[in-house]
Amino acid sequence: MRTTATHFLQILNSQLRHPTAITTTTTKMKLLYPNSLELDTASIRGFAPTLYEYDVHARIPDHLLDAEILVTWTNSAANLRDAKARMPNLRWIQSLAAGPNDVLGAGFDPRAVAVTTGSGLHDRTVAEHALGLLLNAARRFYEMRDYQLQGKWPGHLGGPQPDRAPGSFRTLRDARVTVWGFGNIAKTLTPHLVALGATVRGVARHRGVRNGIEVFGEDSLTELLPQTDALVMILPGDASTRHALAAERLALLPNHAWVVNVGRGSSIDEDALLKALEAGTIGGAALDVFDTEPLPEASPLWKAPNLIVSPHAAGGRPQGAEALIVDNLRRFLAGQQLRNAL
Repeated sequence: MRTTATHFLQILNSQLRHPTAITTTTTKMKLLYPNSLELDTASIRGFAPTLYEYDVHARIPDHLLDAEILVTWTNSAANLRDAKARMPNLRWIQSLAAGPNDVLGAGFDPRAVAVTTGSGLHDRTVAEHALGLLLNAARRFYEMRDYQLQGKWPGHLGGPQPDRAPGSFRTLRDARVTVWGFGNIAKTLTPHLVALGATVRGVARHRGVRNGIEVFGEDSLTELLPQTDALVMILPGDASTRHALAAERLALLPNHAWVVNVGRGSSIDEDALLKALEAGTIGGAALDVFDTEPLPEASPLWKAPNLIVSPHAAGGRPQGAEALIVDNLRRFLAGQQLRNAL
């Protein structure tokens, strides 16, 4: 990386004497960007690489196999495997996804090829979706819709209602919300929860105070879960988080508590969750992510009581992608540490 940066600086130093040198030499460096979203390429042009659009569902064209930089977004597994097998000059992959699972799954080794993620690009959209799922659960919009489709008036959901009745989750005001996985998305979500009157506590690998919210270690879950009205899960998908919420921890939740998952589907034991829903030992669940996606038609989760199915819709629209690419491109050319590097 530093060799390229040194070379680039030498070109800049000689530009006054040879104005065409930078264009002639640096156009050999190629940056491939995906056709799966609309990027403002004008804000990226002007740096050393020449930009080329590529199809994220097809093999990399032969004339682009010598590219050094690859930007990815919703690439097919076959496309990434093809890049791994046939792009020997690749030195940096900028994923626009929050996590690098697809890139690593294709066999890329961050020790050989720099891999950076789109962490931060999905904070607002995922936080907004999580808030929507919480409000859906608390105000029973999903149940109102069910009655509407039957042409029935859900009278039990209207009219005079108990205000913040103990042992219920019907409002965010005074609700005890536990956010498990306290990163950037949680920091974006929690001010909205606090503004609506919720008491928020975080759970992460490292305890502390973040943005005014007390964050507990995972060893405190046995004390926190019984005092939780809504559990929001924003965990990454890796071996350490697989089935982090299973039967033992589900049993700690009050029978009115809701589980909202906008992290990774693998973090919940879906069989254990289904049993808890059917037994009524938790209030409900709103899931945006699943172990298998799309959720198979034969899955019993479709008809589980008090389950809201969201089709991995929380993210899907990276915001500020161009600024991240430009910042990391500057760093890459200067031989500096990249943002969101693994």
